[in-house]
Amino acid sequence: MEQKLTASDVLGPMRLPFLLLPPVCVGLGTAIAFWRTGEIHFGYALLALLGGITAHISVNAFNEYFDFKSGLDAITQKTPFSGGSGTLPARPHAAKAALITAIATLMITMAIGAFFAIVRGPAILPLGMVGLLLIVLYTTWITHHWLLCLIAPGLGFGVLMVMGTDFILTGSYSWQAALVSLIPTFLVSNLLLLNQFPDVEADRQVGRRHLPIRFGRRVGSLVYIALLASTYLSLSIGVFSGLLPAWALLGWLTLPFALSAGRGAYRFADQVGNLLPYMGQNVLLNLLTPLLIALGISISAFLR
Repeated sequence: MEQKLTASDVLGPMRLPFLLLPPVCVGLGTAIAFWRTGEIHFGYALLALLGGITAHISVNAFNEYFDFKSGLDAITQKTPFSGGSGTLPARPHAAKAALITAIATLMITMAIGAFFAIVRGPAILPLGMVGLLLIVLYTTWITHHWLLCLIAPGLGFGVLMVMGTDFILTGSYSWQAALVSLIPTFLVSNLLLLNQFPDVEADRQVGRRHLPIRFGRRVGSLVYIALLASTYLSLSIGVFSGLLPAWALLGWLTLPFALSAGRGAYRFADQVGNLLPYMGQNVLLNLLTPLLIALGISISAFLR
């Protein structure tokens, strides 16, 4: 007997609790655009946000579908921060709906990109094309190449989303947006990096070759710490070079979380149970740091 789809069957592969990153990254790009020009086209900003969310849903749903089809979901040690939603192993009949969701949201993302290419010019197309490749190839190809797998998540949410939003709202690229985009670039790459630690054994069985598999979790923890340091270094360079306003240093308020997460990642690299609290801190870093920087930049824009 054919099982009927429920709302949770459709919504589960979207991973709704994890869709907070696009608003934060689009918000950071919007803050830079506001600081540069003193104005915001709210319609364009909301459309950019919609595009960011549909892109994230698409890559999530593709990931859920292909991980289920490869058998990875059946052997993955699920945590609150990694291992997927668990929807498809529990409800296999929802696999087709997940694939349809992935394709439909990809089409919406492409339509939004095409609109901005028309109204803002073709200079947005390189970012859009790279973004589409990341969505389509992440699970099936990028995760099999450790360096690409490390870079891709941050590139999508950092450079592409922040710089893309700034371009959409201003019609031009800027060094300010390029520099500030490095912050979510480092953070989001770290988010996925640390989330790979519990999955090493399972991912290896299906042919993935991300950094913790290729070099081990201990080396992965050192890379994690290096990317954390790069986050705060980029912010400091931006402020002291004059590209970013001093209020952007509000982002440094998350440093205690970073120090704790870095120590925990190194100390418990091979102890997944003990690593979980630091994975939670890692999520907070990804959300709070760009949000505080965006707040600081917006304050500076208002005080001008």
